[in-house]
Amino acid sequence: MLRASLTAAAVVAALLVPATAHASPKTPEAEPGIPPLTDRQGRVLTLRGWNIEDKTHRGEEALTGITERHLRDMRAEGFDFARLLVFWDDLEPRPGQYSRSYLHRIGRILNWADRYGVKVVIDAHQDVFGPAFGHRGIPEWATRTDGLPFTAHPDDWFAEYFEPAVQRAFTHLYEDRDLRAAQVRMWRVLAARFARHPAVLGYDLINEPMGEARPGEDLATAARRVERDQLTPMYNRLADAVRSADRDAWVFVEPTPIVGEGVPTGLGRVDDPRVVYAPHFYDSAMEAGSDYDPGAGWIEAYQRAVTAYPKRYRVPVVVGEWGPLDSTLPHMNRFYRDAMASLGRYAAGWAGYVWCYGGGYCAVDDTGAFRPNKELTAEPYAESVAGTDVSAAYDAGRGVYRLAYRAFPRGSRVSVLSVPPGAWRIRAGGRAAVVRGPDGRARVLAVPGSRVTVTVERG
Repeated sequence: MLRASLTAAAVVAALLVPATAHASPKTPEAEPGIPPLTDRQGRVLTLRGWNIEDKTHRGEEALTGITERHLRDMRAEGFDFARLLVFWDDLEPRPGQYSRSYLHRIGRILNWADRYGVKVVIDAHQDVFGPAFGHRGIPEWATRTDGLPFTAHPDDWFAEYFEPAVQRAFTHLYEDRDLRAAQVRMWRVLAARFARHPAVLGYDLINEPMGEARPGEDLATAARRVERDQLTPMYNRLADAVRSADRDAWVFVEPTPIVGEGVPTGLGRVDDPRVVYAPHFYDSAMEAGSDYDPGAGWIEAYQRAVTAYPKRYRVPVVVGEWGPLDSTLPHMNRFYRDAMASLGRYAAGWAGYVWCYGGGYCAVDDTGAFRPNKELTAEPYAESVAGTDVSAAYDAGRGVYRLAYRAFPRGSRVSVLSVPPGAWRIRAGGRAAVVRGPDGRARVLAVPGSRVTVTVERG
């Protein structure tokens, strides 16, 4: 951390009945210049979901902490997106020896996701580099420290990233030819295994990459240099590796976590046609347990910093992790409302941290009920829109979601809305019909080329 049926005759009849038109919603606060995320049919996607993980089990027990319930419960609350954490040290415990059982368990989770209509990004996760430092991620056999010191910080694990041994390990990963090649092979294995899986949307190439500061550099300067000179070449290598096996998936690239301090990234262009910028959205004070300060301007500073890269390189944004450690503090209701509004201005999607059953970061408690204020993440949204000129906005105070678009003149005609549990009214304006399903989703079937508006209101 620091996603019913209707007979053809009925559809035709519905389209022939005049519907009351509603004014197209406007989103004056939306960030211009950031392209949408799309699927293989060209439909505009919105991703709303959570990270799913098992950091406890390893080896033959790896990933057993993730169950079908995780995907079923997420979908039941209206979420269509999961960022699945996988670990290189479990996939390749010894050089060149890939775990078939680990790949099988990844596949089983993907099958559950497909069953419930959840799109998945496979995230090559690391925390403080990997098991050589007591965490998960890059295998010990790929960890080189040149004998530099490492001191654990049990009360502040993120501080371990700044230990000399950890920083040097990142430098070797980025610079050593054999480690570069090993990382490329690892991604070829993953992409080749899951390229045709219907649940796979894309691949997050490395979680929260860090690097080694040079003498005299401040944190922001070091981060921009690492992003420019080491992460950009790495992402180009790994994107090529993925693309050799999977031509369609999106590749997700992250800046260093320093973006959370309102520092624009130094990443350069990744030469691939399907790149997603995937920053994380954490405030260091809240990570340490502090309450949200609405007057500090952190969300506004973060939005300014995080939107510079996608505007420059014309890539969509999906925030890969976000959410405070303690959602019970007095200002957390305001935080979730401010955060959701901000994310809606520039992000094609997000994955909260984390869908688990308990306390702390967990989205829900042991009974499956949302923990305090996290229910505010469940809003109506359009999972996919079969059209262009898409405009969408949700008024959380009034409980009203509005969507407008121009239906494709040919090809896919069905757009899909996700509605949280509860009483919601859905109306379509223009030459379109709405079909509600039992799974919390509604399908909008539009006449090709027509202008469509949809309004969803809390009952």
